[in-house]
Amino acid sequence: MLSLRRRLAGVALAVASGGAVAMQSRINGELGVRLADGIAAAVVSFGVGLLVLLVLVPVTAGGRRGLSALRAALVDGSLRPWQCLGGVCGALLVATQGLTIGALGVAVFTVAVVAGQSGSGLLVDRAGIGPTGRQAVTVNRLVGAVLTVLAVLLAVGDRLGDPATLGLALLPLLAGVGTAWQQAVNGRVRAASGSALTATLVNFAVGTAALLVTFAVEVAVRGLPTGGLPREPWLYLGGPIGIVFIAIAAAIVRFTGVLLLGLATIAGQVVGAVALDVVLPTAASHPGVTTLLGAALTLVAVVVAAVGPTRRR
Repeated sequence: MLSLRRRLAGVALAVASGGAVAMQSRINGELGVRLADGIAAAVVSFGVGLLVLLVLVPVTAGGRRGLSALRAALVDGSLRPWQCLGGVCGALLVATQGLTIGALGVAVFTVAVVAGQSGSGLLVDRAGIGPTGRQAVTVNRLVGAVLTVLAVLLAVGDRLGDPATLGLALLPLLAGVGTAWQQAVNGRVRAASGSALTATLVNFAVGTAALLVTFAVEVAVRGLPTGGLPREPWLYLGGPIGIVFIAIAAAIVRFTGVLLLGLATIAGQVVGAVALDVVLPTAASHPGVTTLLGAALTLVAVVVAAVGPTRRR
């Protein structure tokens, strides 16, 4: 059984990083509006993060050791190449932020991601994809995941009459499904390299490459974005925030498991998202009573999943 102390510390870190992700969502969403292109905003966000890591990892002893250990793990087969592709799912999430938040608002975007992440996290843990190995589907974990999905339905219930908005919500839902798998394989990379920073670099390198290919196709079909690069420095902080989130997730997933990591992150995201929509509202961010109730139910789901036993098989 996982150490309770490490597990609770991991949950606390995940909640804190989830609050940062809510801010990242707002930043990347606004960047997408300014550029008039969500994919371009994702390229900028991931690209800035990658540049920071390309400078940071080689100058740290742990980063250099991590790169050497990563190469060795790939050569001896203890780490499979497909386990290094978590960044593709991260790229999808960031692209979705730029494409949909301007229309959905941060709160609705977040709860849509929650739906995909909670269900996928349960399956990923059961399949043993993460570094903790297989984890049993306990009653608490299952109830927590179901409650989270119900919370999402409650939070977006006031928008079910708008087919266009409901269709947009499918994109962050799909991104949430990928996020659970991303956290699992990034944890594998961290375990193989011994460095959360190295795992984060791999994530950003793969994600940036995927986004550049997507952006090239988009430009070939639609032409260059009609917007321009903003002057405000804070609109370029999405990448550095992502570094913190990915590094924390890669480091603590071996203590929490994928589902609990996801739900704890969700707690921070929901609180941060609703707070942003209330304190710094946009034209689309107007959380009503149902959104607030859905957010509260999501927090209850996290508590239910966290207090139950976490067993490895």
